[in-house]
Amino acid sequence: MFRNILAYKLEGWNRTFVKVKPLYTSVECSDCGHHVKKSLSVRTHVCMKCGLIMDRDENAARNILHRAKEELYPSAS
Repeated sequence: MFRNILAYKLEGWNRTFVKVKPLYTSVECSDCGHHVKKSLSVRTHVCMKCGLIMDRDENAARNILHRAKEELYPSAS
């Protein structure tokens, strides 16, 4: 129900609601795509492959944004 209300509100503001699967978004590096396993208590994403260091939640948010853009613009990927 929340998604329906949110989608309705966004439509009124000429915005688009995109559903994405959040699976592995906090494990996948938003910079290089490498999977960095970590327990839930680890709050910082540290990629040993590319050196990216950032908050775990920000990393997940960037991955969700990338997935949403791929849904909207599949040929641009």
